[in-house]
Amino acid sequence: MNVNEKVAIVTGAGGGMGKVVVEQFLEQGAKVAGIDIQTAGLVELESRYPEQLLVIQGNLADEESVESAIKKTAETFGQIDVLANVAGIAQAATDIEKVSLKDWERIMSINSTAVFLTSRAVVPYMKQQKNGSIINIASVSVDRPRPGLNAYVASKGATISLTKALAIELAPYNIRVNAINPGPADTKMLGEFTTAGGNEGEAKENIFRKSVPLGELITPEAIANCVLYLSSDLAKMMTGSVVNVDGGRGI
Repeated sequence: MNVNEKVAIVTGAGGGMGKVVVEQFLEQGAKVAGIDIQTAGLVELESRYPEQLLVIQGNLADEESVESAIKKTAETFGQIDVLANVAGIAQAATDIEKVSLKDWERIMSINSTAVFLTSRAVVPYMKQQKNGSIINIASVSVDRPRPGLNAYVASKGATISLTKALAIELAPYNIRVNAINPGPADTKMLGEFTTAGGNEGEAKENIFRKSVPLGELITPEAIANCVLYLSSDLAKMMTGSVVNVDGGRGI
């Protein structure tokens, strides 16, 4: 999976999954712009890879902030080869009649509108190069929903639909667009899907782990491996694909 010298943008770079994606890109020789509203978790990586890692504090739900971050990346590294939309937020299991419009709009803004904003911003650079790869992190819950995750599932479903729409639109420019459906991932975010006041540790073990046929939670490294593959020339004939990295949860 040769991504050496490629320039990758990773959103949600300060989170558990995003940070691992950033680290694996760096280890493989890529240059990375890590974008997040919270960037403290990237300080150590920044000191280890001062020439490869550009840390950008930005609000992915804000149009101007996104445009500025993408422009800064292009000016710093001279090109943009990969966009990995890893940023996302969870939804505490909530009956639909109790979901506020504010909560719905917040989940939609980070999980789907941000994907639109970042994609729109990078496409002109990729079109100019006649090459690029966009990878969107969706969720296996689109195919196998759990009760109470209504807004979350809808937001990830929108991301998958946008992935396919952009794949056909951008194919003439050799820009590939794919999505990854993680299963229950072993990150802090997983516990946030439980009902408010629920036992996160117990839910992780008795609900989420047991829902995976292979018997283990999905590691951030497994997702990062797939991101690297879809970024590389090994996946040059893949576009519009939705790849489940879920231990069989989607079956």
